[in-house]
Amino acid sequence: MDVNNNNVNDNTELRARGDWNQIKGAAKQKWGQLTDDDLSYDEGKQDEWFGRLQEKTGHAIDDIKDWFSKTFSGTSNDPNRPSNQNHS
Repeated sequence: MDVNNNNVNDNTELRARGDWNQIKGAAKQKWGQLTDDDLSYDEGKQDEWFGRLQEKTGHAIDDIKDWFSKTFSGTSNDPNRPSNQNHS
C-alpha cells in the first residue's frame, strides 16, 4: 500500500478525486460551516488545507483525515464494488 506524506492511501486519494463533488457535499453536511472555498484544494498544499479545515470545524487534523479517508473508501462509481450500506 502506497501512502502519501499525509498518511492517505494514494489509491484512495485518486478514487476520491473522481467522487470529489459527492465528498464535498458530505463534508458540508457533516460540518455545516464549510464552504466551497474551504473545500477548494490546491495540489501540494495539503497541510494548509487540513489546517484551514481544522480552524473552521474545531476538530483535530487527525480526525478530519480519518473522516476523509473513510469517506473516500466508501465512495466509488464501480458497480461491482460492494456497498457499505446495511440492508435490514
